[in-house]
Amino acid sequence: MVIRQLSLVKGEERFVFRYQTGRESEVIDAFASLASDSASRFDWFDAAVLSYQMGRRLETELDQIATYSEEHGR
Repeated sequence: MVIRQLSLVKGEERFVFRYQTGRESEVIDAFASLASDSASRFDWFDAAVLSYQMGRRLETELDQIATYSEEHGR
């Protein structure tokens, strides 16, 4: 089990999201819930930024797996 973390500092507030790999869709749902909550300072732009970061991390990991597989004939 691998635990990932995304964080965002916005003014005096800090938003930290910890999740297990494979549960990215649940984190994106949490972003949407926070962004749609008018009492939260976390907005849709913040959700987009963190979603993008999550996607880039996944892309990097997939590239590493593909490179390893190519190098080891798998």
